[in-house]
Amino acid sequence: MSLPTRSSIECPAPDWFQAPTGHERIWIGLALAWCMVMSLMMPYWHFKGKQNSSGESYSVKPADFIKRTEKFILANTGEESLLEDGIAPIVPAPPGEVYLIAKQFQWFPILKLRAGETYRLHISSVDFQHGFSLLPMNMNFQVVPGYDHVLTIKPQAPGTYPIVCNEFCGIGHQNMVGKIIVE
Repeated sequence: MSLPTRSSIECPAPDWFQAPTGHERIWIGLALAWCMVMSLMMPYWHFKGKQNSSGESYSVKPADFIKRTEKFILANTGEESLLEDGIAPIVPAPPGEVYLIAKQFQWFPILKLRAGETYRLHISSVDFQHGFSLLPMNMNFQVVPGYDHVLTIKPQAPGTYPIVCNEFCGIGHQNMVGKIIVE
């Protein structure tokens, strides 16, 4: 058996590189200019654009967070009418602490808040990483087990605001929808 005389990897010809010309130069210039604009906008979005949460985050055991949430639910369960799916929303007195659990494949409990009031929303996952997205607002957060994420919120407009999980969390991910009702 004889070995091949040429290898499968060859050096390119010495004159292989051709400098960009014409439209190619324009597109490269536009791409570099756009990179510069976006790089300069990042500090603006961080400080002035309200893109980042001003919330807090604390380490917590999932079992402890569940106990706090259960205590919150017991303290704020009232004579509320049931929603169409047979679940009564939790109506906390403002201003106050409200709790929301992410677990496969639900957000629990349903919260009913008052417009114009300030709440501290505690969010945690008890199983896997989930994504908290409050629609139609641009509010997106990663909810990680073992952390209590605290967001200060002040709902302005009455309505029903869906919460969706925007981080794939398993086979029932598409059903992970909750809601916050603002009156």
